[in-house]
Amino acid sequence: MSDPFSPAQLGPVTLRNRVIKAATSEGRSPDGQVTDDLIAFHRSFAEGGVGMTTVAYCCVSPQAASAPGQIVMSAAALPGLRRLTAAVHDAGAAISAQLGHAGVVAPRKLTGVTAVAPSRYVNPTSMAYCRAITVEEIRTVIAQFGTAAQVAVDAGFDAVELHFGHLYLPSSFLSPLINRRKDGYGGSIDNRSRLVREIAAHVRTVVGDQIAVIAKLDMDDGVPGSIWIDEALRTAQLLDTDAILDALELTQGSSVYKPMYLFRGDAPVKEFARVMPPLLRPAIRLVGKRAMGDYPYHDLYMLDAARQFVPLMNNTKLILLGGITERAHLQTGMAEGFDFFAIGRALLREPDRVKTMMAEPASRSRCNHNNKCMVTVFERTHCVLDPDQRYGPVASGEGAPETASLPVEHLS
Repeated sequence: MSDPFSPAQLGPVTLRNRVIKAATSEGRSPDGQVTDDLIAFHRSFAEGGVGMTTVAYCCVSPQAASAPGQIVMSAAALPGLRRLTAAVHDAGAAISAQLGHAGVVAPRKLTGVTAVAPSRYVNPTSMAYCRAITVEEIRTVIAQFGTAAQVAVDAGFDAVELHFGHLYLPSSFLSPLINRRKDGYGGSIDNRSRLVREIAAHVRTVVGDQIAVIAKLDMDDGVPGSIWIDEALRTAQLLDTDAILDALELTQGSSVYKPMYLFRGDAPVKEFARVMPPLLRPAIRLVGKRAMGDYPYHDLYMLDAARQFVPLMNNTKLILLGGITERAHLQTGMAEGFDFFAIGRALLREPDRVKTMMAEPASRSRCNHNNKCMVTVFERTHCVLDPDQRYGPVASGEGAPETASLPVEHLS
């Protein structure tokens, strides 16, 4: 069995090992521009040993944003993006840009326009109306993905990750619940898969073999009547037959319904209530757990679904996500036929987790899946158990900040 920490080929890029820092919202670009804080964030994972780190959710257009402060892939962002890629490369790792269009979760207050979806739709979380996107606008979105990918090439990225998951715009086309179109983009799963295939094909035409092209694909989204594994297998099969993508990263869950289906483990209801407007807090405390979902955590929690995709792949490598925290998990995944492994929360807790797994094969992750890091995206994403991230580093010889005397239960 191959060593998960030996170099591995991802399209035209050689990664120093098979571990990828998964895209996790960073909250470190408040004005939509790269900051020193964002650079330090990704450099920490590079210095900690990952083969590649992923910059989360770079918008293909201003109307594609899902939250304030996201970077729009444009010429204006290039100077900062080049500093970011150079810093990660200097630390020995590769770097990928996740490209996305939020679709049904693009808030009008942020973008200034009504959100688009395959068909008319009301987002059950925000109760915001989404209008049906036109064929001409679909062509524009495809072109925007290509333009964003070219920005990634110009900025020095090694890969792009096309966000085809979580019911963002491309993913919503795959959903029979949201996509009720009567044209060539609706109906059968082959038709509903047309948009993601066209985006992937156009991006590959733009970037050629200069960088790797990955897609993040929902196996199922946890929404009744929406994407489920039977049709997701067909979408993956079509993408593999096209022989355009270098890898598929398999995921679950949605951005509009029970988010804990993606994360698993404790639902941080009290923490979410604290950061919400005062009038909403009682309702969140009352129904928050039911709205977020209750899905127990266990190691490798996406493996049972993801292993169904292995025998279908002839041209495309597979990236396993979900509950990967220890060296034994990597070895299990390789034995099952996976090529790369994406890790999120465990690296927030220990940015040097990869180096630790290499040096101490039996070591256990310190991430306890309390999921309170989910709430930190409203400021700057971090593990609440890391004092240096939560409070800032304490200078030698000085006392800790007063806030560091919070009761232990606030950090558990």
